[in-house]
Amino acid sequence: MFPFKKKEKNELPLEVPKHIGVIMDGNGRWAKKRMQPRVFGHKAGMEALQEVTIAAKNMGVQVLTVYAFSTENWTRPEEEVKFIMHLPVEFYDRFVPELHRNNVKIQMIGDTKKLPKETLEALERAEEKTKDNTGLILNFALNYGGRAEITQAVKQLAQEVRDSNLSPEEITEDRIADCLYTQSLPCDLRDPDLIIRTSGELRLSNFLPWQAAYSELYFTDVMWPDFGEDALRSAIVDYSHRHRRFGGV
Repeated sequence: MFPFKKKEKNELPLEVPKHIGVIMDGNGRWAKKRMQPRVFGHKAGMEALQEVTIAAKNMGVQVLTVYAFSTENWTRPEEEVKFIMHLPVEFYDRFVPELHRNNVKIQMIGDTKKLPKETLEALERAEEKTKDNTGLILNFALNYGGRAEITQAVKQLAQEVRDSNLSPEEITEDRIADCLYTQSLPCDLRDPDLIIRTSGELRLSNFLPWQAAYSELYFTDVMWPDFGEDALRSAIVDYSHRHRRFGGV
């Protein structure tokens, strides 16, 4: 149930999504409006992520999957990519201690083999430090692409069939889900109930295409660095007023 105080006397308790996916968009445009370089926006976006993570935990959200860097983002200017790849190092030093105190567990999904060594090591340290925490799971999608994720799952299943360890008849939706990056999440929390995209863009941009099959979508014009606790609350209130039918009546 919705744990924060109701505003109206007769207001019903609101439904809180167990798993929220966030496409953190608008950092560069936010910085440009302030006559600052794009990297200034990415730094501000990291501040917003800490606020939103703690707010989501306090509201009862169990998983927060954030689209931190896509497989297509490597085409951005080299200096910007280098700055983004260094952010996990700064994130570990500045924000992980506070998230750890808030019982947040940090995980990551994506093709991590292609990440720079210092980036991967910082995230692995964060995972190790918070591995025993039992609160919200902050799930970083880093060097993540939905089509690439599904492709690697198909290859894995094809190899199992080729090795005679699996028959085509045994390939089910659950078996496919077990081959996706989100296999590290509890089975009932792998699919986002709600996906939020900031900055006014109206697309998913290759974010969790399999897992988002029945996700509710929420788009806002708010740029990610300005997206805080109040904006998250608005998104959850909007979600709670929807009726999810999952193909039924």
